[in-house]
Amino acid sequence: MKLVREVYIQTGKAMNISINSKGEWSKTFNFLNKASKSLFHKSLFTKYGEMGVRALQEATPKDTGDTANSWSYEIEETEGSVRIIWKNSSTTKDGIPIVVLLHYGHGTRNGGYVQGRDFINPAMQPIFDKIAAQAWEEVVRL
Repeated sequence: MKLVREVYIQTGKAMNISINSKGEWSKTFNFLNKASKSLFHKSLFTKYGEMGVRALQEATPKDTGDTANSWSYEIEETEGSVRIIWKNSSTTKDGIPIVVLLHYGHGTRNGGYVQGRDFINPAMQPIFDKIAAQAWEEVVRL
């Protein structure tokens, strides 16, 4: 069996790495197939999507509360992968995402600057840790 993987380096050019192997891969493929069916339940991603929304709502700086209440999530499924995308629909009248301004900082009309605050990563890290822990428990259980 020949496994080929493309690796992209900083130049943007692909470098092929080939691994030639002799032997039987059926046990490995059976394990990976079983793991992929066990780990990727939509209800699991729904649970963590909702947890993420709650964490982001609580962590978002509040003035009117509109930005904090504008969090949502989407589950995107493609062949071989599932991902959760958290979104915030609150924008300025010019269409700039307010979350970006809060996170990275922004200039003011009178020439001042408002320092950004990293509130997203600390809010989401416990969610990411729970996802990783649950996935690992599933792998070990298999």
